[in-house]
Amino acid sequence: MNTDDHLKGLNSPQREAALHIKGPLLIVAGAGAGKTKTITHRILNLVKEGIAPEKILAVTFTNKAAKEMRERVQKLLPQGTPFISTFHSLGVHIIKENARLLGHTKYFTILDEGDATSIIKDAMKELGLDPKQYDPKKIKGVISREKGKFVHPEEFVVEGSFGQIVAHVWRLYEQRKMKENSLDFDDLLLKAVKLLKENEQVRKSYQERWEYIHIDEYQDTNEVQYLMSKLLCGDKKNICAVGDADQNIYSWRGANLKNILSFEKDYPDATIIMLEENYRSTQNILEAANEIIKKNKMRPDRNLFTKNEAGGKIGLYEAIDEMDEADFVSTKILEIMDSSAAGEIAVLYRANFQSRALEEAMLRYNIPYQVLGVKFFERKEIKDTLAYLRAALNPDSLSDIKRIINFPARGIGKATLAKIFAGQKDTLPIKTLIKVNNFYELLEEISEKIKSAKASEIIKYVVKKSGIENELLSGGDEDIERLENIKELATLALKYDPPSHEATEGQAGRGIEKLLEDASLASDQDSLMITSEKKVETNAVKLMTVHASKGLEFKYVFITGLEDGLFPHERRDARQGSEDSEEERRLFYVALTRAKEKLFLSFANFRTIFGSRSINTPSEFLADIPVDLLEREGENGKIKTIYI
Repeated sequence: MNTDDHLKGLNSPQREAALHIKGPLLIVAGAGAGKTKTITHRILNLVKEGIAPEKILAVTFTNKAAKEMRERVQKLLPQGTPFISTFHSLGVHIIKENARLLGHTKYFTILDEGDATSIIKDAMKELGLDPKQYDPKKIKGVISREKGKFVHPEEFVVEGSFGQIVAHVWRLYEQRKMKENSLDFDDLLLKAVKLLKENEQVRKSYQERWEYIHIDEYQDTNEVQYLMSKLLCGDKKNICAVGDADQNIYSWRGANLKNILSFEKDYPDATIIMLEENYRSTQNILEAANEIIKKNKMRPDRNLFTKNEAGGKIGLYEAIDEMDEADFVSTKILEIMDSSAAGEIAVLYRANFQSRALEEAMLRYNIPYQVLGVKFFERKEIKDTLAYLRAALNPDSLSDIKRIINFPARGIGKATLAKIFAGQKDTLPIKTLIKVNNFYELLEEISEKIKSAKASEIIKYVVKKSGIENELLSGGDEDIERLENIKELATLALKYDPPSHEATEGQAGRGIEKLLEDASLASDQDSLMITSEKKVETNAVKLMTVHASKGLEFKYVFITGLEDGLFPHERRDARQGSEDSEEERRLFYVALTRAKEKLFLSFANFRTIFGSRSINTPSEFLADIPVDLLEREGENGKIKTIYI
């Protein structure tokens, strides 16, 4: 019997990567080259070689990617699953296990962008700064970028008067979060890495726990994620990094391309394996993608190939304006839907504003669609319901208290709230005090319920007991829809319920904790997972930015708005550099390689942006695609080499 039977189905480089055990390994995996299959089979092989599953860690970026990897590994390893998570979930895990060392309890609140910005705004007001003069979101953006570089408030280099403002606000922001027992998204990595770096005992405990580290999408790591990876792998250096320099598209979020390009420098004895066979796209699509990306200089020299058939030519449509473009996309989709499901189609665009014309056309032609990027967990009714749960577990979370103390209305105004937060509750009028005490008693009741009930039951309990259900039932159609969304949350919570034979005291509480954690860390792509039970949205055309499409694939893909200044996107602050230019080209490469069978490209001669109608030049990218790969859509005649 062949001892490598468990690696059947892998090509030669995939097999080599799966069989690698000791020391650092870099897998350079091109688009559609089967990187997830390679990682999961490498994990399987490690276990076959006698490594306990709990000794293995795999980290990726989105919940969707982590879920897919976890499900694949569970099929290969029915007994015992490694720790597979996103970077931020891993940070939460480390912080919860060491909460006391960081001055927190394990029930800390994870602030979303809106709540974090609200605290910054309050800090600014306390410092006498006008939020209309200094944008709180801009200050939050600076703080976030610095944290991504592993910079702490006391290390922040102040430059100019605005830098001084950021420094003052940042310090007060941190104090307020500590008082509330809350962390923002960036803290989940920053505090975990700070702990690993400064506490040798904690660092060694995790290095001993996870002896084999896998980092997916390594090209997207920022400084703090890079440090986390390095600290966890320790002296053994059993790190397997998987990535593709050609798909680095997140520099604006701090992703550092140099991390993957410098892997051999960081780990001199590293093994490098190239996965260059694409299993996703037709030859024509792949040839176009190769022609686009080869112009970039900051990349390893390689060329993706496929054994798939040549496939149809790439459709190109020259539209009069954005409305004409949207009409073309919609009518072509109707043709496709005669033989294929709507869920196999995606429409991509460079900027969010482009979706408006496309959505209007989808509605006119009665095409089911879903805009990816509208997060389920960002809906007001969902945030309100989850705020009750967070406040019940963490009564110090002033952001959550502020959100729900008067929803539904209890006659508790801003002045009362200010006195509560100032610790002056005893000075309130007796009637107001009763209302406030009733609210806090409700939170205690919810807290007790969490200890004994299942997650789905707790959601229903909160909605009834808080009065949210009555409030929405007495409203109009929009309120009824909001109630339906909350019911969807209760349905989603079922997956966090323990099996009935395990439903012991405390098990349910862990389910709610995990639900709140996942809700806080949900990405744009996760909205697809959440709404998967809704048939109309599952079988719907997906509209999304190219950034949001990363990691996804579709049978048919439309890439719209291919005009210079839009895609490639032009910086309005005139700071466009060669690195930005290369990233735009990588972004287009990512867009092309989402398509499996058929690709459509379109541009408009006129487009209205910010209220101004402009005349456009076709994107320079179109000139880089060989003419023989293209076919004109919407009219007869050959493609002319007229671009740029």
